[in-house]
Amino acid sequence: MKALITGITGFAGSHLAELLLARNVEVIGTSRPRSPLTNLSAETLRNIKLIECELRDNVAVRQTLAAVKPDRIFHLAAQSFVPTSWISPADTLTNNIIGQLNIFESLKDLKLDNVKVQLACSSEEYGLVHENELPIKETNPLRPLSPYAVSKVAQDMMGYQYYKSYGTLAFRTRAFNHTGPRRGEIFVTSSFAKQIASIEAGLQPPVISVGNLDARRDFTDVRDTVRAYVDILESGDPGDVYNIATNKTVRIGDMLDILLSMSSVEVKVETDPARLRPSDVPVLLGDYSKLNEKTGWNPSIPFEETMKDLLNYWREKVRP
Repeated sequence: MKALITGITGFAGSHLAELLLARNVEVIGTSRPRSPLTNLSAETLRNIKLIECELRDNVAVRQTLAAVKPDRIFHLAAQSFVPTSWISPADTLTNNIIGQLNIFESLKDLKLDNVKVQLACSSEEYGLVHENELPIKETNPLRPLSPYAVSKVAQDMMGYQYYKSYGTLAFRTRAFNHTGPRRGEIFVTSSFAKQIASIEAGLQPPVISVGNLDARRDFTDVRDTVRAYVDILESGDPGDVYNIATNKTVRIGDMLDILLSMSSVEVKVETDPARLRPSDVPVLLGDYSKLNEKTGWNPSIPFEETMKDLLNYWREKVRP
């Protein structure tokens, strides 16, 4: 089995690479010259092959797929930070839509018809969700509330269209919030964990800057999320879509309290207007029963354990 991971140097990509290597899968990953390799351990780097490939370049994508001829593609590469999509909507749309289009067109032109492609879409696609629609099923209307969400709707629908039009074996996954060790510091769980670790190390004053603490999110450990990606390609149906969630929500303020309970520091919490979004999704609560029925997948790592591992990750990172 040969798997190609786009965005292998990223948060989820690095965890997925470790999972596939543990299952004796040959792993190839795409990266860009400016991609940092810090998420990949020395052992992982020894056991994977990295190929420089700008996904927005259709020639580069075609050459990569022609050379690799993968059995599986896990398409994780994207501009994935919602606030950045407000600042750079055109870049977000171009990165996320054109990169995937180039993959699909290359598969079609090269007649790589048996390649299974997992598309890392997002719960952000659901956007505005009414209370009577919770928990969110795959059949819920898509009401995106950010340029990032719009780009993910486009990727999602493109996967469906290419499956129907050309038989492309696209498997669409709508992952709800996932976190854990290596999560980028711009994301809320990591932002809080890094700030606490920095305060513990005496690197910043005992003040934590926050955004909207009342939003509620369905958090899955990234190690469970990437396991779902693999399970879907093994047991899911091409062209179909699957939520990856826990069917539980955590209030952002409560998540901060959990992290603070793991530390002895006393802090002041201050709202930073720059961390507030023009529009925010108040509640994201996912129903993963379809995924469970098809693959047997269940989340296995408790949220408190995820938070502990994340905080310890940042303690190691900020240590002088």
